Amino acid sequence: MAKTRKKNIKENKKSKKKVQRRSSLNSHTIQNIIELLNSRPEMGFSLRQIVKDVRIKSQTDKDKLKYIMIALADEGKILLKGKKYQSILLQEEQQNTRTATVDFVNPKFAFLVVDTPVGEEVEDIRVLLPNMNRALNGDKVEFTTFYNRQRKRDEAKITKIVKREKDEFVGQLQISERFAFVVASDRKMFYDLFIPIEKIGDAQNGDKVIAKITQWKQNDKSPTGKITKVLGKAGDNETEIHSIMFEFGLPFEFPKEVDAEANAIPDEIPEDEIKNRKDFRDRTTFTIDPVTAKDFDDALSIRKMKNGHYEIGVHIADVSHYVTPGSLLEEEAFKRATSVYLVDRTVPMLPEKLSNGLCSLNPHVDRLAFAAIFEMDETGKVYKQSFGRTVIHSDRRFSYEEAQERIESKEGDFQEEINTLNDIAHKLRDARFRNGAISFESIELKFDLDENGKPTGLTPKIRKDAHKMIEEFMLLANKRVAESIFRKKQDGKPMTMVYRVHGDPDPDKLAQFATFAKRFGYDLDLTEKKIAFSLNNLTEEVEGKPEQNIIEQQAIRTMAKAIYTTNPEGHYGLGFAHYTHFTSPIRRYPDVMVHRLLQHYLDKGKSADENEFEDRCKHSSAREKVAADAERASIKYKQVEFMSEFLGEEMEGTVSGLTDWGMFIELKDTRCEGLVRYSSMTHDQFIFDPDTMIVTGQKYKETYQLGDEVKVIVKETNIEKRSIDFDIV
Repeated sequence: MAKTRKKNIKENKKSKKKVQRRSSLNSHTIQNIIELLNSRPEMGFSLRQIVKDVRIKSQTDKDKLKYIMIALADEGKILLKGKKYQSILLQEEQQNTRTATVDFVNPKFAFLVVDTPVGEEVEDIRVLLPNMNRALNGDKVEFTTFYNRQRKRDEAKITKIVKREKDEFVGQLQISERFAFVVASDRKMFYDLFIPIEKIGDAQNGDKVIAKITQWKQNDKSPTGKITKVLGKAGDNETEIHSIMFEFGLPFEFPKEVDAEANAIPDEIPEDEIKNRKDFRDRTTFTIDPVTAKDFDDALSIRKMKNGHYEIGVHIADVSHYVTPGSLLEEEAFKRATSVYLVDRTVPMLPEKLSNGLCSLNPHVDRLAFAAIFEMDETGKVYKQSFGRTVIHSDRRFSYEEAQERIESKEGDFQEEINTLNDIAHKLRDARFRNGAISFESIELKFDLDENGKPTGLTPKIRKDAHKMIEEFMLLANKRVAESIFRKKQDGKPMTMVYRVHGDPDPDKLAQFATFAKRFGYDLDLTEKKIAFSLNNLTEEVEGKPEQNIIEQQAIRTMAKAIYTTNPEGHYGLGFAHYTHFTSPIRRYPDVMVHRLLQHYLDKGKSADENEFEDRCKHSSAREKVAADAERASIKYKQVEFMSEFLGEEMEGTVSGLTDWGMFIELKDTRCEGLVRYSSMTHDQFIFDPDTMIVTGQKYKETYQLGDEVKVIVKETNIEKRSIDFDIV
């Protein structure tokens, strides 16, 4: 017992000495030491390094540092490995490693989109450039988190790159005497690729090229690569479009074996197949699509019933009949997940034999379809519905313009059927808005191109009744299919289904938008049950006014992004409790999944594997985003090319965006957007206040805010950067 007491007394004395020694250094210095170790958790620091980096100048403090470090190690706050000291972060991190996808925001930081189980959501985590570990946008990575005391938030550190999203980049080659660089076109690739002079091949200075990363050493600022393909001279239409396609990973052609599998499918429909379907070939049936369309996903049939109701069929191309699980066509369709509509071409999800041929609901030929059949009255009330495979024979292929003529003139073939459908569509649309749907729409642009792909004209597309009529019946079919599957239960749970989900808007963003709209004299009621009604009133109030587009665009930005998921969470924008995509399987893979699931459940099948379909949903959502980004890039390229013909000309526009360095102006006639830099406004010094969202000149107090009408001169266009610069008049 006496020995034990003596031992305890000695330990207490040692502990007191440690505390006394530590107390001679202030807590701020000790915190700096820990933060130094945490900044490079994989590295061991010697006492000499710590003294230098933390700037400990007092000889007394230097002498006592060793004892302080040992005390910190004893307390588990740092690690002592031999004669070096190390952060405990790696030890903690090994127990907390997770996976995520990198989403670069700017050259200084990125967010990590964390992988989560079905139904679980976590916030994206910020990771600063020093902690990126050479990861690039889209990479799948492993990461750990730590608390950044200086910024008072959790941040991430990437510990491993699990899978590169891509290692080839398109860009412009810049050659010097002894080496070259490729400046990537990808706006989320913030590193130039260093190219040894012997690795440029036949490429010339200024060429658009594809470069592949071959090496990236730990301490190198930029990756090293080689030129793998020369696309052509910058500015050439084919070069620029191919550049966009490569930048976003779009395929240039189908693999030969996939085309071969498609071409081997017989053109004739076997009689046995027709016998297994509902035969609608005797019903009046037609398609309505853009005048340039070659693939017809959907057709409408209509028949007046004896009881005065209408039998209306929404017939959708039966892609799942031809694209079967395990086939090469299935593999390629899943990989692409969507067709991509660039300004001058389409990158299809399916080979032409299917997309424009067998699957397309072309006129005057028998075609296989998957249909939603409704018995309705003239008010849009549905009395009965059924789903199943059909065979149809389209009587007519209408363009939207031709269908609109029949609506406006009440003349022409099938005008009675089209007007009946249009009247019912109006009722469906009115009911939808009464039930909480939101009516904001993005403005699409139409380019007129010459034989070389150069834009000669640019006008906003106008949506008329013919477009809205088709939209309403597609929405009806999508909604009713989703509701039908949701009601099916297995062990008390809904069957697995692919849903199109649109979450509620962020309350903070809505509040900011309400403040923004108030500047134009519009009031919004943000009471939960009145938001949609209030937003729709705003749409009516701004129609035809100068601020219409800017307000509608700002409203759209407050909304969440729609995604595909197996979670039946509803669609806020449409005001539907359950919604899916059933109506465009030629161009969207999720619709193919929905067709398969619907048929499986019609055949009394058990609930499908939720995890498998959730993974496919995530892939489809990701590919949809890539497609949208590529489409925007091609539009921006053509806008820049179009505006290059108007250098020096004066035009009218509206302030559409404000930043610390300049304001964006959207031109009235063409919707082209460009930047006025404050540095070019030399008559005053302009400063942007993000709280008031107002730009003010410090000398003359001239102000600019969103929605202001201005006159600008087209100063410069840059096809490589896809940018337009203006000067304020």
